[in-house]
This record gives sequence, structure tokens and C-alpha cells, in this order.
Amino acid sequence: MTARNQDNAAGEGTFAKAGDAAALSALIARAARADKGVPPVERWNPPFCGDLDMEIRADGTWFYLGTPIGRMALVQLFSSVLRKDADGRTYLVTPVEKVGIRVEDAPFLAVEMAVSGAGENQHLTFRTNVGDVVEAGSDHPIRFVEEEGTGGVKPYVLVRGRLEALVARPVMYELVELGEEVEIDGRAMFAVRSGGAIFPVMPAERLKALVG
Repeated sequence: MTARNQDNAAGEGTFAKAGDAAALSALIARAARADKGVPPVERWNPPFCGDLDMEIRADGTWFYLGTPIGRMALVQLFSSVLRKDADGRTYLVTPVEKVGIRVEDAPFLAVEMAVSGAGENQHLTFRTNVGDVVEAGSDHPIRFVEEEGTGGVKPYVLVRGRLEALVARPVMYELVELGEEVEIDGRAMFAVRSGGAIFPVMPAERLKALVG
């Protein structure tokens, strides 16, 4: 057996055996080489090894075994091997195994936005709570979802793969301030622009009804 095969064999099932967050992070670092940028998790096809007691809350806080993970370095490491599959579930993925985790809303939180240019040349760049930086556009679209019970909307920006960041409320207010009325498919829509793309927020008549 080659050294590489020995490493892979030793890694099988290690997610389930990890007793704490530090042990788990060490396993991910060895398997994913997370210090060399975001690993190519979309290209890996390991077997499913069950669910892990890890959860990402709506406010962006990560929990492992019911305890918040306080070290940002660990959270960033775990986030580097996240993948959301076509089944709608989110997983931690290494070359040798895949485990399911729980996500209350979105895996990331967009906590800052920078604006450059204006009109059709406007660019919106978001920073997430785990350090990702993405410019909204055709490759990183923004979508708006109606918030149940409030009549408001929640914006999400695509970060990578199928993983999105929920735009934090203070940033959402900044985002909505940049909105304008545009015609999309013959209908007046309140929308925002970035990177040459237009992202509809809601019909213009609905916005007018909300603001009175």
C-alpha cells in the first residue's frame, strides 16, 4: 500500500471518531490541505459517512456537540470544506468522506458591503463572516426571499457552489438604499444592480403599497 493510500485508509471514518472541534479541525486540515485556499470539494465524490452533531445557526454561529465554536480559525477551516448538494443538504467533505451538518438558514452571513461605480457600472462586493469576498454579478447572483410573517425580504448572495450568504440586516438596509425601479419583462420592478446584472427585489407596486 502506498503512503497516499495509507493516509486515505487512515482517514476513513475519522469524522465520526473526532471527539472535539480541535481534533476534527486537524483531520480536515490533513485531508483537505485547507491552508492552500478553498479545496476543490465540488470535484470530490467520497462516500457518505453519516451525520455530525454540527450546526450553523441563522446568526452565523457554529456549534459542535452543542457548544459554540469560539475560535474563528476553526470556523474558517470548517467552512472551507462545506458543500451543498442537489439534495438540499449541506455537508463537510474531504477526499475520503462526507458527513451531513445542520444549517438553520444560510451557511454564511454577509456582514459588509462595498460599493463602487454607479448605474450600469455599479459593483457590489460582499465580505462574509468567514472571510469570503465576492462581487455580486452573473456568477454570484443576489436573490430576495419574502420573509414569513413580516412582509419584508431577506437577500442572499451566492458565494460558491450552491452555498449562499444571508445578507445581515444592517447590510440589507444599505443594499435596499441602492435600489431603483427598472422594467423587467414588461413589468416595473424594484431592483438592485451589480456587475452588469439586475436583481429584482419585488414588484414596484408592492413596494409602493408597503411604504404607503
